[in-house]
Amino acid sequence: MSSSKDVIQAIRSDQDVLYLLDQRHLPERVEYLTCQSGEEVANAIQALAVRGAPAIGIAGAYGLWLESVRLRGTRDFEHQLFRSAKRLEDSRPTAVNLSWALHEALKVINGLSQDAAIMELKAFADNLLTSDIKANRALGDSGLSLFSEPIRVLTHCNTGSLATGGYGTALGVIRSLFRENKLQEVFVDETRPLLQGARLTAWELHQERIPARLITDSMAASIMAKGWVNAVIVGADRIALNGDTANKIGTYSLAILAQYHHIPFYVAAPLSTFDSETLTGNDIVVEERNPEEIRVIKGRRISPEAFPAYNPAFDVTPGDMISAFITEQGIIKPPYDIALAHLKEQRT
Repeated sequence: MSSSKDVIQAIRSDQDVLYLLDQRHLPERVEYLTCQSGEEVANAIQALAVRGAPAIGIAGAYGLWLESVRLRGTRDFEHQLFRSAKRLEDSRPTAVNLSWALHEALKVINGLSQDAAIMELKAFADNLLTSDIKANRALGDSGLSLFSEPIRVLTHCNTGSLATGGYGTALGVIRSLFRENKLQEVFVDETRPLLQGARLTAWELHQERIPARLITDSMAASIMAKGWVNAVIVGADRIALNGDTANKIGTYSLAILAQYHHIPFYVAAPLSTFDSETLTGNDIVVEERNPEEIRVIKGRRISPEAFPAYNPAFDVTPGDMISAFITEQGIIKPPYDIALAHLKEQRT
């Protein structure tokens, strides 16, 4: 079972360099990007070389540290650092972890000298990485309480070590279920248009020999109707105060299918993904990406050139379609407006 391979090092730092596992090349090859500035990190986030809400939050924090190193000795150090933070934040606007990490990092260095700020930003990013892994392990184990016997799980996109500091959110729950012999099989949505399920989740599960099968997104209803799915577990990029959840496009469709087939639908996410400033899903800005991501797969065009396409990166699942949230501090059940308001009070 999974042990030493639990934590894939998708993000690591050394001296004044950040190394990011370039997920665009998986599963064909393992290749790291070398980043030495915030701009390079922002480009990597925007291009999906690094992706997943917790992972881009961590990468953003390291990007701000790299900028502080680059800007050392400049007269308008603080002003330029704030500009760099805005550039990093704009690279993926939907995921709340990125904006949260950058705002918290800027609070940490308020009033510090340049050298002290550089040291504090590095310490902040390092702590964010290690604490995320710890939180994910706790989150994964929290999910065990929801299941009394081995189950078959359907999951969407990639929510494992590649999308986090390590271990994963929804995939972290799956890892914990596998460890405790509570998992029969995982059905992995391919997750169009960029195939994060087929390329990344399948790769992670294969590395650890966790029993799984790949399906196209359009097969989910069919296998639910056959009774092959006992639970749907997905991740999240931003969760509003009423429980409305933004996640990879296709998640909302799964929630509708799960409700119709009377299958529990769970969202696994760290507390940092809950956004107390966003009241409902209507307030979530959904990123729209380049239409070429739909028209081209791995460099091969599959539609007429420049044929019109709509390519939102996320959709929003209403909170009343979510059975429970799985977090590092336990299970959050409805009514979410009360539970999440109480959570907000605890964190302020």
